[in-house]
This record gives sequence, C-alpha cells and structure tokens, in this order.
Amino acid sequence: MPIKTQHCHHLVTASDLNHHGTLYAGRTAEWFVEAGFIAAAKLTDPAHVVCLKIHGMLFTKPAYKGQVLCFESKIVHAGRTSLVAYIQVEHDDDVILRGFISFIHVNDHNKPEPHGIEISAVTPEDIALQEEARALSK
Repeated sequence: MPIKTQHCHHLVTASDLNHHGTLYAGRTAEWFVEAGFIAAAKLTDPAHVVCLKIHGMLFTKPAYKGQVLCFESKIVHAGRTSLVAYIQVEHDDDVILRGFISFIHVNDHNKPEPHGIEISAVTPEDIALQEEARALSK
C-alpha cells in the first residue's frame, strides 16, 4: 500500500496558549496524537488502534493565537502489530513541528494482533522517513 497523507486543521485560540502567549505543548501533543491516530485509523478499524509511544515532538517555531495549523500525518512504517506515523505541522508553508508516534493494532481484548498492513515508500522523502521510523522501532 502506498503512503497516503492525511490532513487536519486546528485554530489556535486563547485557551490553547501557555504563559508565554504561544501554543501550549500539552495542547499540541493532544492534536499531534489525534493526527497520527487519524492516519492509522484510515488503514484499519479505529477501535483496534491504541497509542504506544510519542517518539518526540520537535518544535522549530512557536505558534500564536489566531493561526490555523495544518497537521499532516502518514503511516510510514508497519511492523507486525505496530504502525508508525510521521506528523508534520505547518503554518503558511512553514514547518513548525515534526515527530513520530507508534500505534499498536489490538484485538477485542486489547492484546496486540497482526494487522496485515504493508507500507510501500516510493518517494525519496518517504523512504527517508520510513528508515527513520524503523530505527525508532528497534
């Protein structure tokens, strides 16, 4: 299966800000996980997807009240029971955040279960992301 990018947007409001007047990292983490989950849920039953680990969220720029952020997410690596999402956040074509999240495919008893998904990276960018995700899984 080729890698497909999912998009979701969030408006930064006053209630999303920290004491510095920039987007609070905790709120960003919530949206970050949601974006990764959406990418995983597009490939399998959402009821069988749980978050295992946020591998990191690297902020390169702050976000401010009134900005509309685009969360781009895609599954870049599939293990036997795991799916690794890459999430990139942009504002006006500027990347302000990037990172990876691992999800596990589980059965109705919340035990890991193979998902049968294979991911094919084609572009040089996706191949590099897939290699980065594989390194996180070790």
